[in-house]
Amino acid sequence: MSIINKLTRAIADRNGNLAKEVIHDDFKFLMHASGKTLSKQDVINWLKSGDVSEKNVRILFENDEVGFKHSIVTFKDGNTEAVMSYFKFKDGKVIRQETGATKIPKK
Repeated sequence: MSIINKLTRAIADRNGNLAKEVIHDDFKFLMHASGKTLSKQDVINWLKSGDVSEKNVRILFENDEVGFKHSIVTFKDGNTEAVMSYFKFKDGKVIRQETGATKIPKK
């Protein structure tokens, strides 16, 4: 299973242990829409909280060094965004993630 698939599965299952396996200890997650940077533990806590869910996940490209994913992300507060994610890999794990998001209007 690809690194991105494992991370996507960890989010879907709220599986902190799987996330720990696939996220590098030196991980940084830069969220361009908010300007926030999250650590490995921040992301694990967030995915375990159930605040975020994904659908229409598409891995656009992945090799041993980098990957790109697009998905529709919905948050507990009802907000939905189209999210493009860039991943950099090191030692078979995600060491860096950056996202750009476009808000999808509520219906």
